[in-house]
Amino acid sequence: MQFGAMIQPRIDDPDLPREIERLGFDSLWVPDSHMIASDCYAVLTLAAVNTTRIRLGTGVSIASTRIAPVTAHSIATINRLAPGRVFLGLGTGHTAMRTMGFDPVPPSEFREYLRVTRALLREGQAEFRWRGQTRHVEFMHRQLGLIDIEHPIPIYVAANGPRALLAAGEFGDGRVSADNEPPEALAASLAQVRAGAAAAGRTLSADFHTATLAFTCVLRPGETLESERVIDQVGPMTTAYLHYWYEWYKKSGSDEAVPREILAEWREYLEHVEKMETPEDRRYLQIHDGHCTYLIPSERRYVTPNVIRAARGFVGEPDEIIEMLREREQGGLRELAILPPIHCAREVFADFASQVIARYR
Repeated sequence: MQFGAMIQPRIDDPDLPREIERLGFDSLWVPDSHMIASDCYAVLTLAAVNTTRIRLGTGVSIASTRIAPVTAHSIATINRLAPGRVFLGLGTGHTAMRTMGFDPVPPSEFREYLRVTRALLREGQAEFRWRGQTRHVEFMHRQLGLIDIEHPIPIYVAANGPRALLAAGEFGDGRVSADNEPPEALAASLAQVRAGAAAAGRTLSADFHTATLAFTCVLRPGETLESERVIDQVGPMTTAYLHYWYEWYKKSGSDEAVPREILAEWREYLEHVEKMETPEDRRYLQIHDGHCTYLIPSERRYVTPNVIRAARGFVGEPDEIIEMLREREQGGLRELAILPPIHCAREVFADFASQVIARYR
């Protein structure tokens, strides 16, 4: 099992990547959520020049807000600073797009985006369709060493839906889950990835990467899921699941995706949304305020033990977290990347490194 640290991109904190490396994490993941944080590639640049060992990549870059040649160029530029330590996480943009009031990119467009990006990073050239026209594009001036695609850049595809999982098998070097899947769900997802690979005439390599993005809190003696420090640490990610479930409810008209054990909290949350003073055509701005970053005071009451458990974070005493990790690893998971709130990131990373990573290895 490898351990990743995901940080909310903050351009004025160049020391954090160095601290994460010192703590023993294997990788640094930087989200690409444009409207709620600093630019991911600017932060990765600082990380590349302030670290020497740790793997660096996007967690994840968004297909709908940059054209594929630009994304390939950006990550290849980072690879020039940290050759062989760079990966590209790619997703459809659930957070990045919904914070602007739009849907993520549809599966068919995502598949084409992956095709172009992979071709550019592997071969330096691709056929690229934009605004109704197809053109041959390629990285020029490569003899000047301005980018690096000689050192491989693995593509980790963020995929939970069936068509995205098939695309991960067709074009990916790994798959990232936005949900901490239990072993049976993880097995089903990986079967879908293998089906996508087989349909494309690929056989997944033995080192095909599997990662999940999740949150954590290492409980101290006497703490419970109702302790104030615990709520402070897990609240931003826990309520982000409510935001996510609400978006699906709004789109589908059904709350079947909402875990049955939190229906009481869910109904209270719906009432909370209906009472928002923000005009409905801009309500997404209020719904996603603090998203994965800090806890909105009015949403604190929804961070109950039921909702924390439903969001499936790694929350518990060290031995409990280690047991969960062993179970996930046996089920095929190769990396856990944890995302803490911005105000206590150092505390969360230090606790997890000393209480979990050091004992796991």
